[in-house]
Amino acid sequence: MATIPFDPLMDTMQLPTPRLQGNLTLEAALKKRHSTREYLPDALTLEQVSALLWAGFGVNRPGSWGRTAPTTCDTQEIIVYAILSEGAWRYDAREHRLLRVGTGDLRALTGTQDFVPVAPLNLVYVVDQERMAAAGDIDPQEHGVFAGVDVGCIVENIYLYCAGAGLATVVRGQIDRRALGAALGLRPHQRVALAQSVGFARTTH
Repeated sequence: MATIPFDPLMDTMQLPTPRLQGNLTLEAALKKRHSTREYLPDALTLEQVSALLWAGFGVNRPGSWGRTAPTTCDTQEIIVYAILSEGAWRYDAREHRLLRVGTGDLRALTGTQDFVPVAPLNLVYVVDQERMAAAGDIDPQEHGVFAGVDVGCIVENIYLYCAGAGLATVVRGQIDRRALGAALGLRPHQRVALAQSVGFARTTH
């Protein structure tokens, strides 16, 4: 697969059409799915990032803007950020593109473990509480529960895609959320939930 470079000077980066020819059945991917905490520094291609983001929370029904992962009352309250050495971007699923929100290498801000800044890609999942509040039939006291379930669905999509694509991943909760939120320019109603490292495993299982 040819490398497609990221351009750190571009505010908007259109992602290529995701290539979704996995070699594993769903059952095989489930058997292979596991967490990895040792990564090579090798960069992912833009094509790989494109497929990852689509698998995680992309649009699979353009006519209705339905996503690859379900959300409570279809609030689609989870915002996905892609943090790479070249900068930080917000994933715009409807246009399948990246919108730059930060420059420089912010990977170390996405977690406290030593491997975090080594992994070439760190996904950050942010809950937009205003979107949940707009769905009036959700009990406000249950917002956190439902948002956690919704994030978990996206996380597992990434796990299964990585299992089928020969990539490594691990979901993480050890994050300085205040520092990361400030770096991403989050608003008071937006909160970092979890992060997920993706890359190539240093060791094989």
